[in-house]
Amino acid sequence: MSWTLPPVPSLDDAARDAARARQDRLTKPPGSLGRLEELSIRLAAITGRPRPALARKTIVVMAADHGVTAEGVSAYPAEVTRQMVLNFLRGGAAINVLARAAGARLVVVNAGLAGPVKAPPGVASVRSDETRWVDAPVAPGTANLARGPAMDRLQAERSIELGLRTVAEELRRGLDVLATGEMGIGNSTAAAAVTAVLTSRPSRDVAGRGTGIDPAGLERKVAAIERAIQVNRPDPSDPLDVLRKVGGLEIGAMAGAIIGAAAARVPVVLDGFISGAAALVAVALAPRARGFLIAAHRSVEPGHQAILELLDIEPLLDFGLRLGEGSGAALVLPILDAAARLLDEMATFEDAGISERAGP
Repeated sequence: MSWTLPPVPSLDDAARDAARARQDRLTKPPGSLGRLEELSIRLAAITGRPRPALARKTIVVMAADHGVTAEGVSAYPAEVTRQMVLNFLRGGAAINVLARAAGARLVVVNAGLAGPVKAPPGVASVRSDETRWVDAPVAPGTANLARGPAMDRLQAERSIELGLRTVAEELRRGLDVLATGEMGIGNSTAAAAVTAVLTSRPSRDVAGRGTGIDPAGLERKVAAIERAIQVNRPDPSDPLDVLRKVGGLEIGAMAGAIIGAAAARVPVVLDGFISGAAALVAVALAPRARGFLIAAHRSVEPGHQAILELLDIEPLLDFGLRLGEGSGAALVLPILDAAARLLDEMATFEDAGISERAGP
């Protein structure tokens, strides 16, 4: 590589212990706020701050095209990727609505679209949500992974570097929590291939219906994944080899963003299946990054469960989501904010002059 990955620190035990001690002194029965308490303690360990604050939220949506769509693996044509990116930039997609609701900035990144996208004047939507457009494609989409490598090694490296650069810019703007999202027709096929290799699961066990393909489409998808693994022989001990042979440019960019945020002690909220596949690559490259991950929801895609088990993380929601875009991650940003604010703003028994529980 022409660059080195930033070092990811260990979780902060002292901040974790201080947050736990404060939780035990807040005006409530211990444990009565359930997972919100554990979330606040985790956020303290991640950020290194006993009383973390998550005011500055960013959702990054990485977009790229996939040559594997030629195999008939999606219910939608490839041009929908660029059409949806324009919808993001105009403010009309689900992620725009959810970003506004969460009070989060939205960053849309062209990691590898097959053709140019002309951003609307000013980029910001008519609803005045802040959107940043990063037009920095590594390549005009990937090659058909079912017929050969999706990309070369340099492109895989550059996709990760793009994610690192994107997060570095957000850190300069001020960043307390990062949510990951994506857009790319065909990317659930690439994500399934990455997942099959890195979790050692059969292709059929990790491939789902993605955009809503019919049973025949699912069979084509499974066949494409199996052929990709057979033709390319990705090395599971080399995450860059897996990424370049059967992955996607937006998957690499998300992996870079995850590592960049973790290196800066910023919590990373994963969306669903494709974000999870990127997390597999990120953790294979930088194992300590796993401690900085928060799983937003459990996707209906079958491969997502394999990812959650390998990463050993429990999602916060199970809403039957399978949209992508970072939609599930956006939904949980207010929950994380609430967990941090409860830890910081609630009074202790001493502050409030309230008697504590007597006896066992």
